[in-house]
Amino acid sequence: MLLLRILEILFPIFTIIMIAYFYARHNPTDMRVANRLNIDILTPALLFSVLADKSFNIAEYQQLAIGGAVVILGSGLLAYPFVHWGKLPFKVFLPPMMFTNTGNMGLPLILFSFGEQALPAAVMLFVVENTLHFSVGIYMLDHHAPLWRVLKLPIIIATILGLLVSSLQIAIPPTLITPIKMLGQMSVPLMLFGLGVRLLDIDFNDWRIGLLGAVVCPVVGVGAFLLITPWLNLSPLQQGILLVFAVLPPAVLNYMIAEKYHLAPHKVASIVLLGNVFSVISIPFALVFALPKPV
Repeated sequence: MLLLRILEILFPIFTIIMIAYFYARHNPTDMRVANRLNIDILTPALLFSVLADKSFNIAEYQQLAIGGAVVILGSGLLAYPFVHWGKLPFKVFLPPMMFTNTGNMGLPLILFSFGEQALPAAVMLFVVENTLHFSVGIYMLDHHAPLWRVLKLPIIIATILGLLVSSLQIAIPPTLITPIKMLGQMSVPLMLFGLGVRLLDIDFNDWRIGLLGAVVCPVVGVGAFLLITPWLNLSPLQQGILLVFAVLPPAVLNYMIAEKYHLAPHKVASIVLLGNVFSVISIPFALVFALPKPV
């Protein structure tokens, strides 16, 4: 039964999030060190181990990568009328509509929904989203920001090294790759736990812009998905993965970047966190169409 399958997918994800939320609510929890370790070590280890695997063939994911990029950029174009109509600050509202929670929510959601076979596709979309976020996204906020700094990010370095190992067909000894895989396996549950702790930061003073963003984000994502998929040669599995990617809520990273650039971080936090709460509705709805139908 499809509804039971959706429940099986979402239950472990939201259970970890809510355990983290209630734990942090009664025990003040500082996730800054854990989040930094996840960004600098654990997630790069996951990306490298998947991309460097001898079974990974980048040619199989080129169309999906294009689709992911169009969904991100297309979401920005489709969301722009809401900025004009609502007289909203461009730099505050638009980036969260484009750059979604591919890490904390997307990786575990795609993994639980489609199995281990979908992990390379999820990683590819994660790479596309992060590359665009730290290039196009930063440029949207600061036209003078040196974009070459993206090459210094551990996530990007791990991606480049993983693709090099894969393309050159370099065999990594099991003794070396095993600890890297073990580190990578820690990243997904830690992402979910960190998201649960972040839910404590919801500021209902900015609930109007938060609620608008929570609704607009998956709507424009699906709109961009519907516009691009007829032009792509995607397998049913990749099409389902791209649909799930399209409805993901805004990334927590939007709040961190807004805080760095002093761009109404409280409003961005409301958009991000209410968007993640609203995903309890949008994600199950998307899974109805994304999951393979039983024969």
